[in-house]
Amino acid sequence: MKRVKLNLALLLAGILTSLAPMVSAENAMDDPYTQIEQVTGDLLTVISSYSEGYPENEQAYFLALAELMQEHVDFDYIARQVMGPYKAQATAQQRQLFESVFRDGLIETYGRGLIGYGDEEIVLVNRSDLKAGQRKVSVKQEIRSDGVVYPMEYSMALSKRTGKWKAINVIINGINMRNIFRSQFVNAAQKSGGDLDRVIAGWSAES
Repeated sequence: MKRVKLNLALLLAGILTSLAPMVSAENAMDDPYTQIEQVTGDLLTVISSYSEGYPENEQAYFLALAELMQEHVDFDYIARQVMGPYKAQATAQQRQLFESVFRDGLIETYGRGLIGYGDEEIVLVNRSDLKAGQRKVSVKQEIRSDGVVYPMEYSMALSKRTGKWKAINVIINGINMRNIFRSQFVNAAQKSGGDLDRVIAGWSAES
């Protein structure tokens, strides 16, 4: 079984990877459980391809991660949710800019952490048949390490536009990551007096 390093970057590995090669794209789109279950293999393939030359090949590594993630993570939706109540007052240009900044920052931040891995085990624990017309599902996994279990839960949604399942959130050991990011954005907006350009620029600088 594939093993991965147990840290925050690892726990987000499920949304930072694509489907494993042995699963056809068509079947994977129909089955979010298989999609999540197989992501670790693809992640390790990317890591092994770039780990030896890292960090000199860091930008190429980030590009490879971005290519994998774009099809399987709904960055635009997540970024809009992260903006919270400030989404309504943001211009279309500001929303688009933050979506780009948020995506790039997430890839780079967790990509750096994902470059290493250890001997932990990831197990899918709640596979079940999808109901007819079901468009959202929570996929649960456990990280098992030295007798300690860390639960993960991915919120997956079926896109009406593309017909593909995409991750829209992850809950790590009870911590809702989308809510954490939203709190950070709202706090920054409040401190800046609602200056969203300043908030977005600051988010980019911290990524």
